[in-house]
Amino acid sequence: QVHLVESGGGLVQPGDSLRLSCAGSGPSFSRYDTGWFRQAPGQEREFVANIDWSGSFRYYLDSVKGRFTISRDSAENTVYLQMENLRPDDTAVYYCAAQDPTSDYASEEEYDYWGQGTQVTVSL
Repeated sequence: QVHLVESGGGLVQPGDSLRLSCAGSGPSFSRYDTGWFRQAPGQEREFVANIDWSGSFRYYLDSVKGRFTISRDSAENTVYLQMENLRPDDTAVYYCAAQDPTSDYASEEEYDYWGQGTQVTVSL
């Protein structure tokens, strides 16, 4: 069983930065690939980024490439999402999720465990 807790959300202005954290508990968390998803009001939840269990492979939604960076600290059982140059259309609830290693990193159905989400609002 894996338990995930996100933190780091908030209200920022366009162009600002935020770092989201996803703290994982459970003995097997370090063996899971971890993803970030987001859901804006009235929209479907969408994939944002994924990092494999070893930290060797990273995948991103096209619209966040070059602005967001996913990383993990295995010693701390934590996965981060560093977000730079934030835009109003990044406003959403951000969720982290864990999955058994698989090639399908973008489908939420492939993820077994989810956090409760953290709100990110980008506005003047």
